[in-house]
Amino acid sequence: QVHLVESGGGLVQAGASLRLSCTASGRTFRTVPAAWFRQALGKEREFVAGISWGGVSTYYTDSVKGRFIISRDNAKNMVYLQMNSLKPEDTAVYYCAADSPSFDYCSGAGCAQADFNSWGQGTQVTVSS
Repeated sequence: QVHLVESGGGLVQAGASLRLSCTASGRTFRTVPAAWFRQALGKEREFVAGISWGGVSTYYTDSVKGRFIISRDNAKNMVYLQMNSLKPEDTAVYYCAADSPSFDYCSGAGCAQADFNSWGQGTQVTVSS
């Protein structure tokens, strides 16, 4: 199993940028897909962005396309989420996830929480208007 720790969250104004980082441990990390999810207060956890094990393929939910970029550095066991032009509706706890046997099937439409086996503890992102 992959152990994940997120960092980089905070409070920013609308229009600002933030970069979230996810540090992974475990030799299998570089061989599995990874993703970012988020969960706003009172709402279900939703898929934000996913990336294939080699970083070649990326997927985004419609609301963040053109604003967020997911990337990974397997040599450093890291996954990143660059968030630009942040909006108040982006406010949520952001979770890093890894290891999804169903990623090839779910990524196009947006994976569910149950599609991933490993999770971080989450980092809060708050965007003020």
